[in-house]
Amino acid sequence: MSLTRQTFDYVAGLVKQRSAIQLPAGKEYLVESRLIPLARQAGFDGATAVDKWIQTVIATRKPGDLQDIAEALTTNETSFFRDVTPFKGLTESVIPQLQQNGHSNISIWSAACSTGQEPYSIAMSILDLPNPPQFSIVATDLSRAVLTKAKQGFYTQLEVNRGLPAPMLVRYFQREGANWTISPKLRQKINFMEHNLMSTPPKGGPFHIVFIRNVLIYFDLDTKRAVLRRVANTMAPGGYLFLGAAETTMGMDPVWERITLTKGAVYRLKGGAK
Repeated sequence: MSLTRQTFDYVAGLVKQRSAIQLPAGKEYLVESRLIPLARQAGFDGATAVDKWIQTVIATRKPGDLQDIAEALTTNETSFFRDVTPFKGLTESVIPQLQQNGHSNISIWSAACSTGQEPYSIAMSILDLPNPPQFSIVATDLSRAVLTKAKQGFYTQLEVNRGLPAPMLVRYFQREGANWTISPKLRQKINFMEHNLMSTPPKGGPFHIVFIRNVLIYFDLDTKRAVLRRVANTMAPGGYLFLGAAETTMGMDPVWERITLTKGAVYRLKGGAK
């Protein structure tokens, strides 16, 4: 397979504009392998199928094609209770602290939620508390395809085997043949919506807690700053930010305070009660 520089530059620019994801030189094979199914679906074949299809896309600029390209280059790796530690920190430290500060109805944003395992894990964690607060979760992603799956709440045995404790599977899922469906009481806690992290914040704020994990690693420094600025603007004073294990607010706007928890760390937006 071979991709021309013109095609790669166009795709990289489109993906950066639509999703803020940076595709540096050297990712040509990744781009071509992700786009070849779309090119073939559009009727193009052979070694130059992607190049020919992209030239058609450039000429026609159909919104559906542009969206499909951006979605194809978006990473959707996820699982229930991924990394575990943030969910321990949420239930053992953050939720009790918010309750102590008088917050009885907690708003949460799960950004780049993919196929829904993260927001459902958040909801299960809170509902399992001895004295759970009232809460609502806004879960967003750029991809319409993954949001459709998330809204359905339908998962295979393999998907629930990845990180989901057996007691929670029994409490919060219903068996459907060889697969599993999220129970209505869990589903009603979450509002899924399409959202680009580079656009205006989603409705539902101000948020007391934001999960934006394993996303910033795909952005350049300026984009990270811009995204975190938007996140800060939609949070309640003293709100809590959960990032991925390899991510940090270091070098960003000085509005974040790193809080060491019994389980891992979280970033707190300055300006609220501690």
